[in-house]
Amino acid sequence: MTDLIRATVVERIELTDRLLIIKLRTQKEFSFVPGQYCTFVIGGMERDYSIASAPHEGLLEFFIEKVPEGKATPQLWDKKIGDTVELKPNAQGSFLFDSAYPNQLMIATVTGIAPFISMLRSYIHTGAGSHRFYILHGASYHNEFGYKDEIERLSKKYTNIVYIPTVSRPQDEKNKGWQGEFGRVNLIVEKCIERFLLEPANTVVYACGHPEMIRDVRERLGNRGYKLREEKYWE
Repeated sequence: MTDLIRATVVERIELTDRLLIIKLRTQKEFSFVPGQYCTFVIGGMERDYSIASAPHEGLLEFFIEKVPEGKATPQLWDKKIGDTVELKPNAQGSFLFDSAYPNQLMIATVTGIAPFISMLRSYIHTGAGSHRFYILHGASYHNEFGYKDEIERLSKKYTNIVYIPTVSRPQDEKNKGWQGEFGRVNLIVEKCIERFLLEPANTVVYACGHPEMIRDVRERLGNRGYKLREEKYWE
């Protein structure tokens, strides 16, 4: 196996009993482009996770969902601050920011928000231009929006960032008091397109997360001329 890079856990934030934000400091330089993923080697198994941090930040950050019956994520979940993990040395993936389109429509389910966080942080850091970002984020419960506070702060500071989180189970007791959008995120895509006048000629659509969400978005928009970039999880 290719020489692995060792990384130390420097911060971990448990959002729920199955959602974790974890930050690592690598012992060697690790280069990547926003939107790419990193491969963990855990107990001899390989697992890919999209990177949420931006290249300039110096740490690798991930938004991970624990699969209780899984073999890898429970081991990763148990890592404490100061523990180490092993990574393959090269980032992978072509789910990258497409600067050719002024409108950036980003659709995610739960942890699928990670590559968009990397893109946003990097874009703001570099002062890249005047693109407009429309971020649709779906989850079952409102406490699963791992980066909601950060994106809302950015949307208040920058008028070219619009954030629309939506919960798919609005009647559930866990969502009591929720005042935002409701319904599966793929079901509000067309409403967003109409609301913000997003035309195929000036809009790139990204979909990241659950394969069923991505398939539905493709079916809804594929024959309308939109360029669609996809990053599937769990498939």
